[in-house]
Amino acid sequence: MLLAVTAGVTVPLTMVGVPSAALFAALVVGIALALLSWGPGRVPRPLGLAAQGTLGVYIGTMVQDDALAALGDDWAIVLGIGVSTLVLSVAAGALLGLRRDVTPLTGSLSLVAGGASGLVAIARELGGDDRVVAVLQYLRVGLITASMPVVVTLIYHADRSRPPVADPGQDPVAPWYLSVGMLVALVLVGSTFGRLIRLPGAGLLGPLALTVALEISGLSYGLSVPVVLVQAGYALIGWQAGLAFTRESLRAVGRLLPAAVALIVLLGVATAGLGVLLSRVADLTLLEGYLATSPGGVYAVLATAVETGSNVTFIIAAQVVRILLMLFAAPLLARAVVWAGARFGRQSRAITDANSDPIRVAD
Repeated sequence: MLLAVTAGVTVPLTMVGVPSAALFAALVVGIALALLSWGPGRVPRPLGLAAQGTLGVYIGTMVQDDALAALGDDWAIVLGIGVSTLVLSVAAGALLGLRRDVTPLTGSLSLVAGGASGLVAIARELGGDDRVVAVLQYLRVGLITASMPVVVTLIYHADRSRPPVADPGQDPVAPWYLSVGMLVALVLVGSTFGRLIRLPGAGLLGPLALTVALEISGLSYGLSVPVVLVQAGYALIGWQAGLAFTRESLRAVGRLLPAAVALIVLLGVATAGLGVLLSRVADLTLLEGYLATSPGGVYAVLATAVETGSNVTFIIAAQVVRILLMLFAAPLLARAVVWAGARFGRQSRAITDANSDPIRVAD
């Protein structure tokens, strides 16, 4: 029933363009069945780790050596703006963490501006409450995606009648069986090596790091994760968070929403200001600067860039830098927040006791 209902909800959400529709559908369906006591108790850990690895490889295939080369001499300002976005999102999360019903770590992970699916996948392992992280991360993505057409039209006066930039052509794609074989090897080797070096979130970040290395070195041989496996990974991550909900935790998340919406809006305004700075330094239009620094909604960003004839290659490269920075900074963020909590003695009450066990990154 869980699988059938999730598939039935995913199809219409995909048709209307909801980002990561399978994850959002699985989250909503998982919450509904958990509250009705009709769903399974949890997602088996091996399946959760397999989903993390699949998403890690999928995100890694976004990195293209020629796309990153498009940053040229502007790579430093793009990286600096990515770090500034991280600092702003962590500050917003810290403000959210001042509330008694959410821990500072959960608040910070909930508003990190990038890699929503990846952060949800490893939130519990890092010590956060993945239910809160899932809801607020997709609230962020949803608000940014929904507001983008309005902002682009009313503020930047984008001309959607401009012809799209020429498609430079795509690299050859490996046969599905070769891609699946490479996927399995990357997940097994990456997650195993990640655990050996005590990398937090090794199930996702290990395969992600290996895939990025292959893409940059040109040794990926057209690796492409089959869509059905990506959707299955999204669904497992959504179920993992959704099935853990209770009526009490759902009410607690609802109390967070007004503050979270206000902080997400402030984050969007602040990153738009960074977009103005980028447009000045990198000789871009104001619209291109806005799209390159948008703190989420990467698929909407790409579609808008194509429709308005913007510099698609530069914009997607800047967005990839942002996503990778956020994902790899998350474990360091977890360590810093745990250290600060221990150092200054501030404790917040978690929404439930399910995620209150000591976390690996604090060992």
